Amino acid sequence: MQRKQLDVDDLYDLRALRVIVDNVTQCYTVLGIIHTHWISVPKEFDDYIAHPKPNGYQSLHTVVIGPQGKTIEIQIRTKPMHEFAELGFAAHWRYKEGSSQDSAMQKVIRSLRSLLDEDEGETGLMESFQTEIFPDKVFVLTPKGDVMELPKGGTPLDFAYAVHTEVGHRCRGAKVNGKIVPLAYQLHSGEQVEILTSKTPAPSRDWMNPQTGYLASSRARAKVRHWFHEQDREENLEAGKRILEQTLKRWGANAENLPKLIQHFGQQDENTLLIDIGRGDIRQTQLDAFFKPELEKKKLKTPVIKKDTEVGHAAIAGVGNLLTNVARCCKPVPGDDVIGYITQGRGITVHRRDCPNMLNLPETRRNRLVEIDWQKQTGIYTAEIELEAFDRTGLLNDVTQVFLTQKINLIGADTRTDVDSQTVHMKLTAQIQSAEQLALIMNRLAQLNNVMEVRRAR
Repeated sequence: MQRKQLDVDDLYDLRALRVIVDNVTQCYTVLGIIHTHWISVPKEFDDYIAHPKPNGYQSLHTVVIGPQGKTIEIQIRTKPMHEFAELGFAAHWRYKEGSSQDSAMQKVIRSLRSLLDEDEGETGLMESFQTEIFPDKVFVLTPKGDVMELPKGGTPLDFAYAVHTEVGHRCRGAKVNGKIVPLAYQLHSGEQVEILTSKTPAPSRDWMNPQTGYLASSRARAKVRHWFHEQDREENLEAGKRILEQTLKRWGANAENLPKLIQHFGQQDENTLLIDIGRGDIRQTQLDAFFKPELEKKKLKTPVIKKDTEVGHAAIAGVGNLLTNVARCCKPVPGDDVIGYITQGRGITVHRRDCPNMLNLPETRRNRLVEIDWQKQTGIYTAEIELEAFDRTGLLNDVTQVFLTQKINLIGADTRTDVDSQTVHMKLTAQIQSAEQLALIMNRLAQLNNVMEVRRAR
């Protein structure tokens, strides 16, 4: 008491009970039963099974308020753990050859004996003991006290799918030890998990992505994937249409690309293509990988303009009375690969060469295209950047800090959050001086945590 500076009221082990069981799973089962019947003292719970003491001691310790309001300490351990607690390392070779101990413990005993023969000392003995006794798993409790075994790194969502597939599909939140936690929270042994569900199943496609951290179990991810496969054909068809329309718009493409797209993915027709896109068989990254080289193939082939036309190579700042202006649709900046378009009454408008409006320009109007010589000059230009990320606290602040650090003026930020998928889309408007400066700021943004993609707005 003097060494630990405790009062008599702080002693919980004056009344103690020890429970010896056959295996680790039963340890947590007994713990759940005890906490179901009696009120526990949270600060007095210790899980020495998941986190052994330096000397190798393993056991579950809990203190509950028993009859007449008196506290009782309860220790829960397996038979081998009890032998080790009573006899130390000598306990590991007490078992006789041919005994009825389970094969896992026999394997440990053989390993420990081998360590003793090799004279590796107590450190090697302890490392082997902890490695072989404790597999790569966590043991958590249901609200009723039942034990669920999950892979290490398991989340409440893994727990929900382990309880029942439908519970996983309808999972919308979770409580751990009575407190709300994110679905991607990593569980620890001994924690009690309660799943909050909705009336209808509505898994998120992000659950299938290991990088999001929602599911550690490949089996659970397969259940999510199967759910999307089994969804109504029309729902997948509509979802595929929306995804493809957004992709076409972002890449400045149109329906003319569909035949090549259908052939590329080996589909029978447009509907089967859209259904596979809608249910996730054809991913967004695959669509982007298709359209990027297609865009390169469609680079503008501008007509040769005779020098005596006096249009020739116009500088962005204007040549003589030649009126030039920067296109608002693609917002080119010095250093971009640009092209000019001769307008009626407004001189030459300068576009980025990959501008969707220029890529989709009708053949009858392509004779208005001219090469533009972007001269070295100083000035401030407006550029738009699009950013896609998994939402998190402090993301917008980190984004603005990137602009502050680079001394670039951020004049606009349009942010839209998708609560269901927990993603955020940002459209950032900044004042910059060159394409090199713009590339630098985009590279810094791409390095932020949770950011999936950074691109020039089209």
